[in-house]
Amino acid sequence: MTVSSAHYLSTRGQAPRADFAEALLRGMALDGGLYMPEAWPTLSAQATREGRSYKAIGMDVLPAFIGDALPAGALARALDTLVAGFDHPAVTPLVQLEDGLFLLELFHGPTAAFKDLAMQLVASLADEALQASGERLTLLTATSGDTGAAAVRAFAGKDRIRLVVLHPLDRVSAVQRRQMTTVQADNVLNLAVRGDFDDCQQLVKGLLAEEALREHGRLSSVNSINWARLAGQIPYYVSAAAQLGEPATFVVPTGNFGDAFAGVATRHMGLETHGFIAAVNQNDALARAINNGVYSRRPAVESGSVSMDVQAPSNFERLVFEASGRDAERTRGVFETFARDGAVAFEPDLLASLRAEVSAVSIDETETRAEIAHAHQRWGQVVCPHTAVALAAARRHDRASGPVIALSTAHASKFGGFVSQMLGFEPEPAPVIQALGDRPERLTIIDKAPDAALSAVRAFTA
Repeated sequence: MTVSSAHYLSTRGQAPRADFAEALLRGMALDGGLYMPEAWPTLSAQATREGRSYKAIGMDVLPAFIGDALPAGALARALDTLVAGFDHPAVTPLVQLEDGLFLLELFHGPTAAFKDLAMQLVASLADEALQASGERLTLLTATSGDTGAAAVRAFAGKDRIRLVVLHPLDRVSAVQRRQMTTVQADNVLNLAVRGDFDDCQQLVKGLLAEEALREHGRLSSVNSINWARLAGQIPYYVSAAAQLGEPATFVVPTGNFGDAFAGVATRHMGLETHGFIAAVNQNDALARAINNGVYSRRPAVESGSVSMDVQAPSNFERLVFEASGRDAERTRGVFETFARDGAVAFEPDLLASLRAEVSAVSIDETETRAEIAHAHQRWGQVVCPHTAVALAAARRHDRASGPVIALSTAHASKFGGFVSQMLGFEPEPAPVIQALGDRPERLTIIDKAPDAALSAVRAFTA
């Protein structure tokens, strides 16, 4: 891969440029924007060659994003740790369902969800960066389920890192909750918030602005607002292309839009595709924005695909920045208006550019349930509700232009109660889920008030 730049700028244009280590350890830019690569690197000609290992692809794709910001060998060591934690030799195998329709299985890691692919990598790289600088770090993350579980598994026990996870009380699956709360690590604090995911996300953004919390070291986020998280998701799109051997349309079940934007990034890096479809559930703010031209906030509605119950996807800001021709002033105006008014209408040129980057489809709860039944009846596949959303959207798509790859983001047993309603039986548990056993849980319930979150975090980090 040709290294164009290893520096980062803010989507809002009012923060200093940063190297990879700073973007990794800070998470959000000082001006409230999100870090983006100063320029997109170009994929090497061998990146999508058939038969390449996941580590080899990572070593092709990721060095240009890191530059010389981390100790020598840090990426290779991180990829070794990542691959060792997956129970499939291909790491992210591509499975054919029928002619022209494929599933990219991303759930073979330590928490049985796609978030492991980036989180394991980020944990290793952050640890390397902190060891080199001698600093300590407090990480804050909001989760609708899988991010928190993956973060707790990746960061538990890290000497230089404290992790605070905020999840919406009673709005994640029992397995997702237990994957977070049964890990008995003194450097992890689980906060259950009386609210929805968007409330948790707002609390995290507010906490990141609290300079007093930086008294005990760096403060950052490991949500997909952190560029390193998105970078860690890019290799599996390249791996899918290498396994398939021809361009495809990718259908991505999405909540916070990080996974989908990682795909969009690969196209800017030169990966040949037929496009990207963001598949959302009934929480359809993203689909309404792309299809109707108005980005507006509504309260999130609970669904079976709980990790997608998001109505203000953070990474949409990265898409707007890219679609606007990297116009930071225009991007800042869009999201300041959205924050103030709860809605913003896109001008025709910007809307056309957004649609050129990605299309969006909303799949309601009835369709999601029907797709779980269809997948089992037609292909013998037991899929989670998020994967079902992607499959339903994929089957709507005309395959005349080429094959379609739906991303399968979690093992069905993470959502066994919901899946069993359609199939009449509980999915066989993934080994990592079976290993949870009946271990005790540890969590703190708080209101969605900023003062409540700040008080809990201050007590934890004191």
